[in-house]
Amino acid sequence: MIKKYLVIGNPIEHSLSPKLHNYWFNKNNIKAVYDKKKLNETDIKEIISEVRNGKINGINVTVPFKQSVIPFIDELSYEAKESQSVNTIYKENDKILAHNTDISGFELAIRKKNYDIKNKKVFILGAGGVVPSIILALRKMGAAKIIISNRTKKKAEELKKIFSNLEIVDWGKIPKFHMIINATSLGLNKDDEIKLDYAKIGPNKLFYDVIYNPKQTKFLSKARQFGNQTENGKMMFIYQAHQAFTIWHKIMPKIDDETIRLLDL
Repeated sequence: MIKKYLVIGNPIEHSLSPKLHNYWFNKNNIKAVYDKKKLNETDIKEIISEVRNGKINGINVTVPFKQSVIPFIDELSYEAKESQSVNTIYKENDKILAHNTDISGFELAIRKKNYDIKNKKVFILGAGGVVPSIILALRKMGAAKIIISNRTKKKAEELKKIFSNLEIVDWGKIPKFHMIINATSLGLNKDDEIKLDYAKIGPNKLFYDVIYNPKQTKFLSKARQFGNQTENGKMMFIYQAHQAFTIWHKIMPKIDDETIRLLDL
């Protein structure tokens, strides 16, 4: 029987999860198909009940549902509980289990870049989706200070309740930092722009964008013009998918140049 997997989110058009997972199915002779589905909040209960009754074998979760799936889960992994964020769902022993592979995905991507987070000040734009996972990874890697800014300040303040040593700045204010992370959806569309005074920020910082499609957002291309290092979310995406795939299929797929090139549009 062909197994069925899905990534759910809204928007979902940009997701390359089907491309990557179907490629790995093919390479590992797994009889399965992976698709993407745009959902609304009201569809979550139904889609998870399809995992429960075996119609769907596994789900990846992207923005904006990483928190809202939690009430429908029987058991959260340690990482999912700590971050209150889920990106991988499956059934085991008649229980719906959920895990968060974003934390290690981000950490592995930064390590591959050979960037040392230790004692660095990191400024995060955004407070939803993947941000709790990034905060946990940054703390694990020894960041000196984590500052966040979100268009709706209330969301940033809610995060501070979970991570008490966060610093919050108003949207539009730019503190001093070594690394800046765009964890908003600004950049998914070509015309999206984050208003930053690049000249004032100066060179030799690391600009990191969680977005991987398009592979170069304005946030990154402008940063490069001003003499900064840049990195998009592609390796984080590959690493989190790799871990989800391993959980589901008990097979570790290969991450080689061919895999990485597959996602270069």
